[in-house]
Amino acid sequence: MKSAIEDCILVLGSATPAVETYYKTLKEDYDLITLKNRADGALMPEVSVVDMREELRENNKSIFSRALYESILETLERKEQIILFLNRRGYSTFVSCRKCGYVFKCKNCDVSMTYHNNKGYLICHYCGSTQRIPSVCPKCGSKYVKYFGAGTERIEREIKRLFPNARTVRMDRDTTVKKDSYERYIMASRTKGYDILIGTQMIAKALDFKDVTLVGVVAADLTLNLPDYRAGERTFQLLCQVSGRAGRGSKKGKVVIQTYSPESYAIRFSSTNDYRSFFKEEIKLRHDMDYPPFNKLLLLNFSSKNEQLLIKNIQIVGDFLKNKAKEYSNIYVLGPCPSPISKINEAYRWQIVLKGDITYEVACFIKKSIYELLKKLYNNIRVSLDINPLSLL
Repeated sequence: MKSAIEDCILVLGSATPAVETYYKTLKEDYDLITLKNRADGALMPEVSVVDMREELRENNKSIFSRALYESILETLERKEQIILFLNRRGYSTFVSCRKCGYVFKCKNCDVSMTYHNNKGYLICHYCGSTQRIPSVCPKCGSKYVKYFGAGTERIEREIKRLFPNARTVRMDRDTTVKKDSYERYIMASRTKGYDILIGTQMIAKALDFKDVTLVGVVAADLTLNLPDYRAGERTFQLLCQVSGRAGRGSKKGKVVIQTYSPESYAIRFSSTNDYRSFFKEEIKLRHDMDYPPFNKLLLLNFSSKNEQLLIKNIQIVGDFLKNKAKEYSNIYVLGPCPSPISKINEAYRWQIVLKGDITYEVACFIKKSIYELLKKLYNNIRVSLDINPLSLL
């Protein structure tokens, strides 16, 4: 590390540190310094969690709960600013036939395509391919093709319909592609050029607007339901970060979190900004599942445009690794299996995960062995290795 070379102190600063980092402070590998107050003595925002299942039972089918709608109305009347957060761009998350259940998927990737209303077509957020929506279902010929889910584009449209006099801006990868567009939006928001800022995770942290007194989290469950062992941690971090945008000036802030999973510990403890309680729950789960920091993971990703070739050869690699693992008492091989997103940009994806006491030397040996093995098989398979990956997707 650079700090070791320069013989200097390394400071890691975060309101939501990684579980592994905080664990090291408890083991006294790191020193812990805690800042208990916000900058300039600002008060923590008042946070409320809304169970969207109850809203549906009360026949509220809107994207916005009654609590969030009323809070937006009150904040606009006070001429203060609002941030609405949804970590998903586009208008609808997928388009499906209501008669046969057909879902419009990308031909290059194993993902549903997202409808973008302003462009009038479906877009794959992984490879960028586009597709027009036919007037009838390509599978059964039904005319009952419907849009499901919501993205930032739909939130923007609904806000403009419900609050036509509010000055609204949307910030996501679709609206900030032009040079300096991000900086222009930020400057305009800072000078109160907008009343409502709608965005994805790019607005979740590092924004300091003194007049933002309301933050609305439209759907807190998105990251929570990812097939990844860090899903709870990522949800907690994101919710705490975006909640921290409210009430950074002299005015008290308010946060409304909408969710279908209010019982989740990640959501419960983010609403009280209680990192230690979240950590206690998360570390128990990591311990029971033998995940970092109690063990190391080595993620091996394999991809090829030839699916049969990939499946055949990854089985050979899997057998090789399982035989090698027998030489170690504490290394286990999980897989091979298809990746959670099994196809991206016409390339099929499989993975193998090694769990255990994986040293740098062991990882290097595995890397060298796999490359030599695949070279002998004369195939066209791409391989990548990641120790303690941030995501298993």
